[in-house]
Amino acid sequence: MKVAPFGLSRDEQRRELDRIRHPFRVVIDRAKNPFNIGTIIRTAHSFLAAEIVLLGTERWYERAAMGMQRYEHVTEIPTVEAFLARARAEGWRLTVFERERATTDLWRADLPEDAVLVFGNEDDGVAPEIVAAAAEVVAIPMYGINHSYPVVVAAGIAMAEWARRRYERGRLVVPRAEASRAETPDAGTEAGARRANPTDAPGTRARRRR
Repeated sequence: MKVAPFGLSRDEQRRELDRIRHPFRVVIDRAKNPFNIGTIIRTAHSFLAAEIVLLGTERWYERAAMGMQRYEHVTEIPTVEAFLARARAEGWRLTVFERERATTDLWRADLPEDAVLVFGNEDDGVAPEIVAAAAEVVAIPMYGINHSYPVVVAAGIAMAEWARRRYERGRLVVPRAEASRAETPDAGTEAGARRANPTDAPGTRARRRR
C-alpha cells in the first residue's frame, strides 16, 4: 500500500502548506517551453509562493513539475487583458523582470512582502502592456558577456532574493553547522559563527565588505 508523505493525504498536505505560505506570487507570461514552466513551478513550491499564474501558456508542464503542481495554487489566465484586469482589481504591485527595459536592479528593487514577480517568454520577454503597468522593471546583475539569464534561472534568483530578505535560513537547518555552533565555546558570537561556517573552505570566497 502506498503511504502518503508525513502520513497525510494530498489535500491535508495542501492545507498544512497553505498555513505557512509566503504572500508573493509568480507570473509566467506566455512561456513556450513546458520544461521551463514546470521547473519554475517546482522552484516556486520550494519557496512556498502563494500562487503561480500561467498567462497564455500550454498545459504540458506536469512532467517537468514533478508533481509539485498538485501542492500549489496554479491559475491559468488566457490573455494579457484578463491578467491586467485581475491585477488592477486586486491591487497587485507588479515587479517585472526585463533586462532591456529595467529601471532598477535586483539588489536595489523593493520586492515588497506581497510582490508579484513577472517573468516573460523565452523569445520576446514580458508583454509591453504588462511592462507599462509595472511598479518596477528589474534587471538581475550579470557579470559575463551573455545576453540574459534563462527564464528558469532568473525566476529562481528572484525568488531566492525575495526570501533572503525575510527568511534567510528557510525552514531547513544544516545539521553540521548547528552541531559546530553547539560545540564551540563562543557559539553565538561572530567569531564562533565564522568558525562554524568558514569562508575559506574549498569553493568559497570571503565576502568583501561594502
